Amino acid sequence: MAHLYRSEVYRCSIWRTRLDTTTNWAVVTLGVALSIAYAAPDASPLPLVLVGILNLFFLTLEARRYRYCDLWRRRFRNMEMNFYGPMLGAPAGSDLWAEDLRSDYRRPVFRISYLHAMGRRIRRCYFWIMLIQILAFVGKITVHPFTVTSLQEALDRAAVGSVSGAVMAFGGLIYAASFAALALWSWRLDRKDQIENDIPQPDAIY
Repeated sequence: MAHLYRSEVYRCSIWRTRLDTTTNWAVVTLGVALSIAYAAPDASPLPLVLVGILNLFFLTLEARRYRYCDLWRRRFRNMEMNFYGPMLGAPAGSDLWAEDLRSDYRRPVFRISYLHAMGRRIRRCYFWIMLIQILAFVGKITVHPFTVTSLQEALDRAAVGSVSGAVMAFGGLIYAASFAALALWSWRLDRKDQIENDIPQPDAIY
């Protein structure tokens, strides 16, 4: 059991490192977009829009990797709570933990949906990346290179090619609201799971 526990922790750590890799890519691309958008007074805000699409791609990759990480995490947490914990004096958990673990090894299945995984990663990392992106876009069209004097002027700056500023602003609102709703939905699922099963929040671990 000791070797099995170490192997599951190691597998989870490897996938955790892969999560960090995609997060780093998202941070780097956002930094590049900020440099381009604010490089000159007449620079377009388009890079800040394109980096949002690119970070959405990174988020989908990271959600897939998180599902694997969660699979290994649940296994070693099962052993911690129901095998090692009772040996150290903690209250015994479920009597069926070994059977659950055996079934998981025979036929492993993801315990978290793709959208749920995306919501967790938004709450953990991508919320701040997207917040900086949105604030940078708003700053670009309102104060750079000089402060606008009306809403219409800001919308004119937000226009990209044949796409009007109003359409860009509406798309930005949908973008932000969708990810905020997904993060809130995943938080409610995790909170419900915590209350029903008396387990720590996943974000407290990963």
